[in-house]
Amino acid sequence: MAPAHKGRQQRGKNPRLRPEPGATRSLMHGRATASSPVFSEEPLNPQPSPVVRRVAEGPQNPHGEVPTTTVQRVRAWLSKQARYSPARLALGTFALIIGVITALLMLPISSSSDTSAPFVDVLFTAVSAVCVTGLTTVDTATYWSPFGQAVIAAGIVVGGLGVMTLASILGFAVSRHLGLTQRMLATQETGTGAMGQISLLLKAVIATSLTMQALLAAMFLPRFLSMGIDPVRAVWDSVFMAISVFNNAGFVILPEGLSPHVTDWWMLIPIILGTTVGAIGFPVIMDVAKNLRTPRRWRLHTKLTLSTYLILAFVGALALALTEWNNPATLGAIDTPSKILNAMLAGVNSRSSGLSALDVGAMRSQTHFVQDILMMIGGGSASTAGGVKVTTFAVLVLAVIAEARGDRDIETFGRRIPTSAVRLAVAVSLLGLALVAVSVVLLLSITNYSLDIILFETASAFATVGLSTGITPALPVGAKYVLIFLMFAGRTGSMTVAAALALRERSRVIRMPEERPIIG
Repeated sequence: MAPAHKGRQQRGKNPRLRPEPGATRSLMHGRATASSPVFSEEPLNPQPSPVVRRVAEGPQNPHGEVPTTTVQRVRAWLSKQARYSPARLALGTFALIIGVITALLMLPISSSSDTSAPFVDVLFTAVSAVCVTGLTTVDTATYWSPFGQAVIAAGIVVGGLGVMTLASILGFAVSRHLGLTQRMLATQETGTGAMGQISLLLKAVIATSLTMQALLAAMFLPRFLSMGIDPVRAVWDSVFMAISVFNNAGFVILPEGLSPHVTDWWMLIPIILGTTVGAIGFPVIMDVAKNLRTPRRWRLHTKLTLSTYLILAFVGALALALTEWNNPATLGAIDTPSKILNAMLAGVNSRSSGLSALDVGAMRSQTHFVQDILMMIGGGSASTAGGVKVTTFAVLVLAVIAEARGDRDIETFGRRIPTSAVRLAVAVSLLGLALVAVSVVLLLSITNYSLDIILFETASAFATVGLSTGITPALPVGAKYVLIFLMFAGRTGSMTVAAALALRERSRVIRMPEERPIIG
């Protein structure tokens, strides 16, 4: 047999040749070096790459072990939900917390009469506490025992942290890390653009919440002590008020409420400050604290939230002053400085806390309508406030202004707002309005109250404000369940509900032809 030519093999022999170990080929000359032996005629047996390893078959969890026990299966399921469906898990967690608070309030020890309270009232109180609303069907100060009030305070603290915050914390506890989808949703809820800093953000949220509540309690305590209240009771009242104010919950355990303090600056000023800090949102607090001396470095979200919030606070205060200045049942019965003080309180409480020293039921219809609008707008994103949020309202207003000017882009503070943000704002607003409209129709059908009163109560429930004209305890059972649903939907947020239904964005290869309909 003739020898094969150099670098060539006979057809039909071994299909592939493999160099001996240590053999090299010159890349410069394209031929074997003198030190290289001839090619071996052994067949090539592919070996697994060192960077590729075989994954064991069978169900796996994030911890690398096959779940065998019931606890491990539950843990693996929770880990999967936290990774791929954080919004749905958040809703479930929120409902679970409400269930726990309801069960605790059902205990005889929670009631001041040592008897179990009616289920609808217990559920209403639990939802109102966890959803930081403040609407009540029973008097919080007299109906519940100190244990029941402590349970309500715990529900307020947990609910004030927010839905996505709870989901992220649960994801940390279960899977030890955040998945991409979870980070994206948490980023959307918290308003931060740095997904790698979510863990730091969560720690900052908890630290900020506890610090502000401690400061508010220290501000309330001297005032309660000066009223001659027992020191232990004064400390508890201060802590409860601080929790309620910062979380914009609207619960009050004072026997006579805030009515005796209508002219009390030492009581109402901390309420105004605490409500404002809790309502602007944690991302804004962090951004302002980080760049306190350089406002020019504030993010667009911070600038938009603060400017819109302050404008609405001024508008709310001015509207109440104009409509109620001479009303003998409200502002007309107090002196001018107290009128200004309560007008300032109305500028912030109408969109979040619901704490008012005035008789809301005695206010005029035009005042109620203005408060309806303010309640639907709400506070800042990722805050303890409800509503459609001030940034949503600001984006819609900026879109209208840009369209009126004929501008191609929506611009503010030297930045351009994308069209997707406008679509999102429209979707959130319409979804909230639809829920309120349907609820108004239902309540008008099962009650005998006027549209003004029903609309006010409905907007307050959806926006988790807690202002009421006083009809909540007298509502029928069906109406109470409608408000329960509204409080839950308003607190979890329209965007969270939408994310729970569809967590991924659907991409379509084919796009339909464009055609512009007639608008207006």
